[in-house]
Amino acid sequence: MSASGGTKAIVAAFAANLGIAVTKFIAWAFSGSSSMLAEGVHSLADSGNQLLLLLGGRRAKKKADSEHPFGYGRERYVYAFVVSIVLFSVGGVFSVYEGIEKLTHPHPLENWWIPILVLLIAIGLESFSLRTAVRESRPHKHGMSWPQFIRRAKAPELPVVLLEDVAALTGLVFAFFGVGLTALTHNGVFDAIGTLLIGALLISVAVVLGIETKSLLVGEGASDADVAAIEQAILAGNEVERIIHMKTLYLGPDELLVGAKLAVSGEYRLAEVAASIDVVERRIRDAVPAARVIYIEPDVWIDPNEKHPATDAIVIKGLE
Repeated sequence: MSASGGTKAIVAAFAANLGIAVTKFIAWAFSGSSSMLAEGVHSLADSGNQLLLLLGGRRAKKKADSEHPFGYGRERYVYAFVVSIVLFSVGGVFSVYEGIEKLTHPHPLENWWIPILVLLIAIGLESFSLRTAVRESRPHKHGMSWPQFIRRAKAPELPVVLLEDVAALTGLVFAFFGVGLTALTHNGVFDAIGTLLIGALLISVAVVLGIETKSLLVGEGASDADVAAIEQAILAGNEVERIIHMKTLYLGPDELLVGAKLAVSGEYRLAEVAASIDVVERRIRDAVPAARVIYIEPDVWIDPNEKHPATDAIVIKGLE
């Protein structure tokens, strides 16, 4: 995923959420609606989340150094994980608390038309933000469904923004029905129920975000399609007899590490082995551009099922 695409979606979400948060708090002040208060906190938390994602993207661009020789690409995962915690603690837990408080002490709304108007405007703005995130995400789906994209995308920004926008729109619908039913029935219980639904929704989204980001933090390998493409690239020429074993690991959303032990002909001279490794590396990078860090260890394959005279194997360490 290009950084510019993710940044555009984040900035659009930030602008929408910040403006919406201000109007929601104003509507809450004039109406006393707990759903509007919960939604205001939700939008404010989302605005902070977008700032965290932008900060993570910026810090991830730092060059590698002696302390972090593989760079800072995983900073984006760290900040995405913090986003899930913020969404859970600030947005979800507060909304549940406020909903319980309103449920035990319900009261009718004042100036009910203000929150209704604000909610309608907010739905329009959030729809624009979601539309931007969907448009920016489509080129990176590669035939995946939306749930698959959210689960498998290595760049966390777009899945986070997509989930936040979907949660925001759903929360606005909950708030709309809560405020609307309270205005019609003059019973504040519906406003409280809307607030509780918003809190449960935010907690659910935060849990999903936390689980998926945790997997990226621990370390994920390449997709099955990329693994197959790398293997095909390795075996495309006559430099390698077979792949003894291979492992992959994402160092960041756009940087894949490939480590492989490859069987080469025992008749090759050292210079020929080194040249063969260079050719194989070029093919891997052409097949999977994200494979920027490649370590190859050549070896001579000995079939364990065949009998061979006792020899001392000489393993030539690969050159990147």
